[in-house]
Amino acid sequence: MAGRRPTDVQDGPGFFDEESALPSRTGRRLIIEADGGSRGNPGPAAYGAVVRDAETGAVLAEEGRTIGHTTNNVAEYSGLIAGLEMARAIDPQAAVEVRMDSKLVIEQMAGRWKIKHPGMKPLALEASKLRPAEVRWTWVPRAENKAADALVNAALDGAPVTRAV
Repeated sequence: MAGRRPTDVQDGPGFFDEESALPSRTGRRLIIEADGGSRGNPGPAAYGAVVRDAETGAVLAEEGRTIGHTTNNVAEYSGLIAGLEMARAIDPQAAVEVRMDSKLVIEQMAGRWKIKHPGMKPLALEASKLRPAEVRWTWVPRAENKAADALVNAALDGAPVTRAV
């Protein structure tokens, strides 16, 4: 479907319920959990990303890496990009729900907030190029993003997790 604008679905319960599930050519549905953080802002930074099968919750891929000295928002976008890359490697046709505790990234990627900071525009563009045809952007409280957050902290503590898909 080259040239077709991806479908953005608004937040809400039941995204992957039978009646409301987004269609995908393969029928596969994936969940991306992504996070980023810096110790100081800016400071040493890392991201974490997990890709799960939506039906079973099984982890299909994960990564947590440091990205040098940068801001929290750059780290958040880096986690999103890593998650989108892994989901694409697993199944480029899958319907995807992205879950992040960064309201900024979720709202910007859903097109509801403008991207004003010049440093964020290239990252948002890169993420947009990776977005699947069917995507939902969901903000979750930090407590519901523990797996991705743990990868961020592990990387910052010297124990990065290398991508394996």
